[in-house]
Amino acid sequence: MAKLIDLQEREMEIFIESLRPEDPAIQNKLDYGYTYTNHTIELYEIRPAWNDPQVSHTEPLAKIRYIQSRRVWKLFWMRASLKWNAYAPFPESPRLQEMLLTIKKDTHGCFFG
Repeated sequence: MAKLIDLQEREMEIFIESLRPEDPAIQNKLDYGYTYTNHTIELYEIRPAWNDPQVSHTEPLAKIRYIQSRRVWKLFWMRASLKWNAYAPFPESPRLQEMLLTIKKDTHGCFFG
């Protein structure tokens, strides 16, 4: 797995921590995580299976892809069709932090419903 540069890694850790429920007991029922592979960050929600709380499932939340040739981050959301689509209201930015803020605000209910 590729590694984000340290500053971006720290931004991701702060962002994920800001989404997590404060109560550790709730974190067992709802948590957040991310992966970074091939210039793509995928954010996801972590929940226990409804029929077996010992098994965790992840649900995609957002995808952010870095386009090196243009030096921009592109933001995607998953439609009900389970296909990733560019997030039209704010599709790209040169700053990762702006993409994360857009996800957190979720003005159009695309990321958190």
